[in-house]
Amino acid sequence: MTDAGPAAHHGPAAPAAGPAAAVPGAADPGPARDTAADGADAADAADTEAAAAALLAEVGGLGSVAVAYSGGVDSTVVLAAAVRALGPGRAVAVIADSPALARGELALARATAADLGAELVVLDTDELSVAGYRANAGDRCYFCKQTVLGRVAGYAAENGFAHVATGTHLDDRRAAHRPGLRAAKELAAAEPLAAAGLGKAAVRAVARAWGLPVAEKPGMPCLASRIAVGITVSKDRLHLVERAEERVRETLDEHRVGARDVRVRLLKQGFRIELDAPAHREVAAAQGLGDTLLREVAAVGPLGEGSLAPYRTGAVSTAARTVSSDGAPTR
Repeated sequence: MTDAGPAAHHGPAAPAAGPAAAVPGAADPGPARDTAADGADAADAADTEAAAAALLAEVGGLGSVAVAYSGGVDSTVVLAAAVRALGPGRAVAVIADSPALARGELALARATAADLGAELVVLDTDELSVAGYRANAGDRCYFCKQTVLGRVAGYAAENGFAHVATGTHLDDRRAAHRPGLRAAKELAAAEPLAAAGLGKAAVRAVARAWGLPVAEKPGMPCLASRIAVGITVSKDRLHLVERAEERVRETLDEHRVGARDVRVRLLKQGFRIELDAPAHREVAAAQGLGDTLLREVAAVGPLGEGSLAPYRTGAVSTAARTVSSDGAPTR
């Protein structure tokens, strides 16, 4: 399935004529002000411009590229760089569609690719057919990336794209446990962000400088990441997570509580709703809202007892208010 941008193609076109599009620089600050803030701003702008130039050079050296695309800020910056450095005819976004991808994320990815003027190819993938992925023994991401990047690499080879590129950055490489990176290495995927020396902060800075709509988008890993290690990943569980998170956001919207990060994690015993710290404080201060959230999620499906906690990446356990599956608060 292909969502065509300005012109669909079956392989890379001739190199784009003329130099790569210039990266927007800092705006003219007007009369100089001898302040520490001005100096820091100028240094930040120079650092961002240098990071953008390094990225454009790295991507330009690939010749043509299929970007393993998710719609998040990292892969979007790689895609934007590819369109700028190579031209839209020699860059394509390829997204893997499976039950682990929330429908809202797919819709946003489509809109973002169209905004960039990039062709988007949507490939159906079947990670659930892989025993190691379903087993969820701690290395699920390896099997996921092996499946997804294998499909992207196949598309690239069939359509004449020289490389597959991912949104891996320097901070990802420094992380203690990233089994998905092993699969990317085995498949020789390019990592232009990391190769150009960009960490997460630099990626967001470039995204802001280029005016990308996802510059401040929070991280949104696949739905399988909400299922605790040791619990089998299934289509039913993925759909439960998606519906539960939708219900949390709907309930928060109804109570005019804005939330940047929302997670519903399936645990070996019950579930846990996690909200970013400001949203969690607001919910805690609102009479009965926490219990309402727990009841709404418990009504989505057979999830057991639930708890409410502040969002923490990789959080394992946090004491919190719970509710039984019949909707009655237990503490």
